[in-house]
Amino acid sequence: MKIEFNSIGTIHTPYKEIAPFRPDENEKGIFFINVDKQYQKALFELNKFQYIIVYFYFDRSFKKNLVAHPPNYNGKEVGLFASRSPNRLNGIGMDIVKLIRIERNIIYTSCLDVFDNTPLLDIKPYIENLDSKPQAGNGWMDL
Repeated sequence: MKIEFNSIGTIHTPYKEIAPFRPDENEKGIFFINVDKQYQKALFELNKFQYIIVYFYFDRSFKKNLVAHPPNYNGKEVGLFASRSPNRLNGIGMDIVKLIRIERNIIYTSCLDVFDNTPLLDIKPYIENLDSKPQAGNGWMDL
């Protein structure tokens, strides 16, 4: 089955060639999402949330390995689906970031760990009662 997505905007970060492996909410720099103007109305009331989930396309990750070698795991490998590697089979990534402010169609956020000019796929509000699973644990990272 063929599935197509269209970019609905562009993510801007200070990262041109190297991005951090994990986003740090306190990272210095300007991080913003330029939502295409035709979708500006879709931002209505988003400013009421403290965090948002940002979905994007890894347009510069081309490895399609079925295994990953997570940092701080002593060189061991895990299956791709047991990792947060950017080298995804479909190139879909997500970050949960702090929403700082919205100005028209521009969303200013905390650190996004993607390259500058990354295509935006979608935005959803982070809702504590729905998205937080305190009992989830950390999988192989707890071993």
